[in-house]
Amino acid sequence: MARINENFLKLKAGYLFPEIGRRVTQFAQQNPEAKIIRLGIGDVTEPLPAAAIAAMHAAVDEMGERATFKGYGPEQGYDFLRNAIAKHDYESRGCDVDADEIFVSDGSKCDTGNILDIFGLDNVVAVTDPVYPVYVDTNVMAGRTGTADDAGRFGGLVYIPVTEENNFVPAIPEQHVDLIYLCYPNNPTGTVATQETLQKWVDYAKAEKAVILYDSAYEAYITTPGIPHSIYEIPRAREVAIEFRSFSKTAGFTGTRCAYTVVPKSLKGSTATGEAVDLHRLWNRRHCTKFNGVPYIIQKGAEAVYSNEGKQQVQNLLSFYLENARLLREGLQSVGITVHGGVDAPYVWLKTPNNLSSWDFFDRLLGKAHLVGTPGSGFGASGEGYFRLSAFNSRANINEAVTRFQQAVR
Repeated sequence: MARINENFLKLKAGYLFPEIGRRVTQFAQQNPEAKIIRLGIGDVTEPLPAAAIAAMHAAVDEMGERATFKGYGPEQGYDFLRNAIAKHDYESRGCDVDADEIFVSDGSKCDTGNILDIFGLDNVVAVTDPVYPVYVDTNVMAGRTGTADDAGRFGGLVYIPVTEENNFVPAIPEQHVDLIYLCYPNNPTGTVATQETLQKWVDYAKAEKAVILYDSAYEAYITTPGIPHSIYEIPRAREVAIEFRSFSKTAGFTGTRCAYTVVPKSLKGSTATGEAVDLHRLWNRRHCTKFNGVPYIIQKGAEAVYSNEGKQQVQNLLSFYLENARLLREGLQSVGITVHGGVDAPYVWLKTPNNLSSWDFFDRLLGKAHLVGTPGSGFGASGEGYFRLSAFNSRANINEAVTRFQQAVR
């Protein structure tokens, strides 16, 4: 009989969002008349930008002619998209990122897990707590951890609490770590990191020869002046950081699938004997071996996002979701709920009322108001007593959700 990877068995609770789906499905079957509004999974609801649609239609037509047909493309992404990303996302902000340091993929969720392929199992990994579950679960699957304790923390990981008590600013570890996951604007708390905070992390990583895995999938939602959109806005970050970005939550590509990862050529790892190795070369090897590239049609749609029309259409989407976030935030605050986020991110992070546990509040909200959110404890032990709501929905549903929420907690 084939042996399994027993590290998967450590994930006793299963992945967070399927568990939410299971509970909601059960409730819907038992209450078929209930109109459920889902503010749990961060999936967009509004149509793709018209510029992207037009570009993809044109690309489909190209596929119908022998002269313009495209088969396999470069695994790293077509130059037209990589050049557009380098120019508009980095050069425009004064960041030193070359087009050939950009690897186009089908999702930053995939990349934040797949990046572990190029790192040894003996690396010490630090994560903020609460944290996007993929960072933890993929390390468990790879075998970098022990089992989880009663609070859900896995042995072998360094957890850095980010809570209201420390103003959601993660403290620099007192011990040595090798890999550091940072996500800003943060999922799930919706908070952001200042230039000063990120500089401390870059300085720490430089001193410890660590690598920062920086997830900036929500950077386009930043509205507060002076907040960095990229880790590469921080001096010397190219020597210590890999950045992940996505078109999913900015241009609505959750079902279309396009993202990218930046691995600077100046970033090094080491062998067991201390020999320095270019991480760019390793990631390129992994990417080309296990990935055949994002479809040409999709990449043409992503390129159109950077056109003048595309930029305005994307900004309209961002403004729409940020207005949803404002309505959620202010609607909850009006009934005495403590709320964080929702200013520079499409998530609001609220304190559960009456000291309810995260999952008890989930069940109460679903049962009384037919609303679905995400229990904070699903993001880590420090998320207990908190709850995440997503602003990705129609305006009508957001307004209705606010009314229902207010009635449910009164």
